[in-house]
Amino acid sequence: MPDTTADPPGLDLARLRAHLDRELPGTVKGPLRAELIEGGRSNLTYVLSDGVQSWVLRRPPLGHVLATAHDMGREYRVMSALRDTPVPVPDTLLLVQDPEVLGAPWYLMEYVPGVAHRDPTALAALGPDRVHALGLGLADTLARLHDIEPVAVGLADFGRPEGFLERQLRRWSTQLAASRSRELPGIDELHGLLTERLPASPAPTLVHGDYRLDNVLVDDGDRITAVLDWEMSTLGDPFTDLGLLVMYTELAGAGGGIIPAAPTAEGFPAAGELLARYTGRSGREVADLGWYVAFASFKLAVVAEGIHFRYRQGRTLGAGFEKAGEMAPILVGHGLTSLKER
Repeated sequence: MPDTTADPPGLDLARLRAHLDRELPGTVKGPLRAELIEGGRSNLTYVLSDGVQSWVLRRPPLGHVLATAHDMGREYRVMSALRDTPVPVPDTLLLVQDPEVLGAPWYLMEYVPGVAHRDPTALAALGPDRVHALGLGLADTLARLHDIEPVAVGLADFGRPEGFLERQLRRWSTQLAASRSRELPGIDELHGLLTERLPASPAPTLVHGDYRLDNVLVDDGDRITAVLDWEMSTLGDPFTDLGLLVMYTELAGAGGGIIPAAPTAEGFPAAGELLARYTGRSGREVADLGWYVAFASFKLAVVAEGIHFRYRQGRTLGAGFEKAGEMAPILVGHGLTSLKER
């Protein structure tokens, strides 16, 4: 068992406790303990406990941080806005933008019990029928997210939907340039084809930005109890979320497990069934699916290169980061195939 009384990397428990006592007096009852949650590849997530109750704290990664990424205020705002909607999210408690306390912005939210399914063996233990229903529930929750009216939850200014796809391509191209440390064959061709074949977006919605099975918590009744990791959320093209979900399903377990393998469990719906479930529940018919899957592949390839960049600098925490560099070429290949064969 880890020593949860010691300061984990990126967290000064004494400074944190003093700040919480000032801002949320009486909330923390006993000695504050913390444990870094393994499995994430971006923002750092810690479970805090005082021996009676628990919370979750999120902060950006250590070291190299790409421009516009790891926006604590964005995550905090969207979860606060979704609190009373059909999309389950944790209650938010405190946002601290001043880096004085922990060396970076951070926020605190409630601890929601549940499992983020990454392990296909553990997921398969539920049995194929339950696994299948859980996969369909994932598509249903995405449809519910895209049905929310941003104005109704105070998010009318949460993004600029006009020109969304063009800006996304520019953004990820810029972030690729910031993380380039080697040649990556095919990625410039992929970016060029995505630019040439840009589709016309449907009506904008709230977009999660990294929607997949292990970014939701699931309870013992196979219900999704919380959607997590909103750092890339915005207003934009809903099919970018759908393309990601399809891509994560098609590449499940690739790259030595960099892409979670849980969707390989028996019973999990294939990408085509997830697509049909989403379109049936949302009433949206997706055109140019190949483009959206290719864009998802490009986007994740850039993320993988960023992780690889930080790993080579010794600026990553946790296991598995050494494999990120292997994942980027797989993603580039999948993106090119999606554009050329769908």
